[in-house]
Amino acid sequence: MPVYEFDLLVIGSGPAGQRAAIQAAKIGKRVAIVERKAVVGGICINSGTIPSKTLREAVLYLSGYRQRAFYGEAYTVKTDITMQDLLYRTDHVITHELDVTRHQLSRNHVQIINAEAAFVDSHTVRLKPLVETGERTVTSAYIVIATGTVATRDPAIPFDSETIFLSDDILSLHKLPRTLAVIGGGVIGIEYASIFAALGVRVTLVDLQQRLLSFVDSEVIEALTYHLREHRMTLWLGETVSGVERVENNTGPHAKIHLASGKQIVAEKALYSIGRTGATQSLNMEAAGLKTDERGRIKVNEHYQTDVPHIYATGDVIGFPSLASTSMEQGRLAACHAFGVKAESAPSLFPYGIFTIPEISYVGRNEEELTKQNVPYEVGKANYREIARGQIIGDTTGMLKLIFHSETRELLGVHIIGENASELIHIGQAVLAFGGKVDYFINNVFNYPTLAECYKTAAFDGVNRLGG
Repeated sequence: MPVYEFDLLVIGSGPAGQRAAIQAAKIGKRVAIVERKAVVGGICINSGTIPSKTLREAVLYLSGYRQRAFYGEAYTVKTDITMQDLLYRTDHVITHELDVTRHQLSRNHVQIINAEAAFVDSHTVRLKPLVETGERTVTSAYIVIATGTVATRDPAIPFDSETIFLSDDILSLHKLPRTLAVIGGGVIGIEYASIFAALGVRVTLVDLQQRLLSFVDSEVIEALTYHLREHRMTLWLGETVSGVERVENNTGPHAKIHLASGKQIVAEKALYSIGRTGATQSLNMEAAGLKTDERGRIKVNEHYQTDVPHIYATGDVIGFPSLASTSMEQGRLAACHAFGVKAESAPSLFPYGIFTIPEISYVGRNEEELTKQNVPYEVGKANYREIARGQIIGDTTGMLKLIFHSETRELLGVHIIGENASELIHIGQAVLAFGGKVDYFINNVFNYPTLAECYKTAAFDGVNRLGG
């Protein structure tokens, strides 16, 4: 057997790369992570998941959003909210998470190499350091590609990172706009659109599809769409953007968006959020016998192996669902498979969290999927306004929905919109995991007053629909 410098080399230090590296290190393997930036954590910590969710919390607090049911729509904690106010909290959380991540890798004896990686062959990687100290090559028995993605750029659009910008540029904005156009209604676009709308920014969202987030339960999306419009957001759905330009008027630079239908949108700033592209351009994939699709993504099998069996790919670089939580699990499973460690996981039970305002989370199947599969089902719903905790926290618009088999009563899916949706979903996830029935919620006792009581109320609602 050839002698390699490492047992596992991970390219990329985001959630997928971290978990793959730590899992291999836990079983005594020689592991290194190659990160081309000066800090670890990837997009997740530095410009994606952590910053956007922290920004969201800062907005919810400073805008007084959660208290408006009690004190009126004009209530705010701070009158003139600035980007500096929002970034103060964000910078604090990013610094902490970077420290935690580096410490986790260090205490598990994972070597961190700050360099840009490129394949020489399927076991050899050339490393170009950030500091000019000369290139070197390393070899590894197994390799995990976890390079994540970058925001997709249209070469015809004049990006300037301030007036017309990408989601990766948000943390560098100097001031909040009064008006914002968001091009693209995917998860990232709709999250930022709802965040800015909660601040009172007049947001216009444009998307090619007739319906937002087609993979989410339609009733939940209808509720989200209603709430967005309640916050004065304009939604142009089923529209194609034919051009974007930067224009000057009496108040300074603006973005003008031209739609194929002839409409025009003029806003102080424009966020372009039409998907993301796999960060694989500099890897010299061909040298390893690999190729990517037109969006830079890598095809893998159920074990996250690429076409070259000892090279794995995990996280956003392999495409949907592109969530930090699923990426972590993919990294762990890839490392386990590489070294013959038994590991089990249930992708069908991965929960999805979408941090719009209001928040959305779901697990299992939705009504559209079950109808296509000819599965007989019934639905039970609970509105937050029916629950004492919903009244206490001021969220009277939330809703929890249970879907269960109408004959066996087995739970099939849980869909939530409202405060703490991404936390509440794990109760339903656990019941789905052990094949539980809707009766579990009827027979169980929940703390009072809590939002978790929605499960019991929804279960009674669903069973009553069966006439039982």
